[in-house]
Amino acid sequence: MNREESKAIIEALIFASEAPLTVDKIKELLKLQKSEINFLLDELVTEYNSSVRGFYLRKVANGYQFRTKPEYAVWIQRLKKVKALRLSQPMMEVLAMIVYKQPITRVEIEYIRGVDSEGVIKSLLDKKLITILGRKDVPGRPFLFGTTAKFLEVFGLESLKDLPALDNIDQLKEGELSLFPADQDKTE
Repeated sequence: MNREESKAIIEALIFASEAPLTVDKIKELLKLQKSEINFLLDELVTEYNSSVRGFYLRKVANGYQFRTKPEYAVWIQRLKKVKALRLSQPMMEVLAMIVYKQPITRVEIEYIRGVDSEGVIKSLLDKKLITILGRKDVPGRPFLFGTTAKFLEVFGLESLKDLPALDNIDQLKEGELSLFPADQDKTE
């Protein structure tokens, strides 16, 4: 198969995949070298970013996924008749603690916040933004919480390394630093 046909197949696989498609999965399906797959993916990303379309190709959650451009979110919401994912202030607080301190227990979260957080944690679990990673090896063996691949996908991050450093949080609050440097897509 030639390069253009390989790109078309990769494009079709990403389009058909419900979750971000990894290079390893593409390699398994196409029997191509990782370097060749990465080259073809880079070409596809460039092609979609340089053309006038309502969507683009983005690397998120260690895989590739087509995403609608943020400026068309209102139209997609009308089509799907769904609301964008909304997180309350307490949910954002708890999620931020989990993101930066994972693995972390509910007791540790409640100690930092100063209030009961069981309901908030349950809501984040229900939204599949966090997961139980295991149990802490202390008396009572409390659950340890961490983020999921869906968290990365929803927030458009390739990995947790893409988050701003904790010492940049003040700049983030003041609007000097963007939490999501590449874009602000909220049309998941």
